[in-house]
Amino acid sequence: MNAVTLHKGWYSRGYLPHFDQPGLVQAITFRLGDSIPTERRELWQEILAQKNPTQKRAKIQALLDAGYGSCALRHPLIGQMVEDTLLYYDSKDYRLLAWVVMPNHVHALIETLPGTPLATIIRRWKSQTAREANRILGHRGRFWCADYYDRYIRDSEHLLRAVLYIHGNPVKAGLVDRAEEWPFSSARWLDALDATFHTPWEGDL
Repeated sequence: MNAVTLHKGWYSRGYLPHFDQPGLVQAITFRLGDSIPTERRELWQEILAQKNPTQKRAKIQALLDAGYGSCALRHPLIGQMVEDTLLYYDSKDYRLLAWVVMPNHVHALIETLPGTPLATIIRRWKSQTAREANRILGHRGRFWCADYYDRYIRDSEHLLRAVLYIHGNPVKAGLVDRAEEWPFSSARWLDALDATFHTPWEGDL
């Protein structure tokens, strides 16, 4: 089996469809297991049942940005550890282009490489960070939600929108006034004079 055949193309895990192909730029979102409280699960299922993909994505993001659950990723040690994990596998399993660790979810923009399927990338992120986060918190059991959301980037305009959305997410959620002020984001590594990438995007990924 060569490196390319390890990638599945279109497939599904639970509710969400995924597209895995080497050389794609992928916008990925994964969330904490308690980011959607039990009393909101029915709303979550209604959102996933929507046919309009743009409306579906926007409502999912709005629900996550509402800040439900423990928001454990806001813990400085845990937020930094998750960011360090994304950076550790950069250039090994993928090329990391942009990211933000929000209080209850993570956005990452990566270019996939031959030989490392998308599901493997997500599994490594989750397993490594879940063990360490539970150790820090003194907890046991599930830390992340089992599934994740991915969307491949169509063109350069879509790429720009995705970067703007990722960097602007803490601003849009009311956590900071400027994107570079959020401690766990690639926005803080950009030239402060580049106003384009510090302007929140009002659409979706």
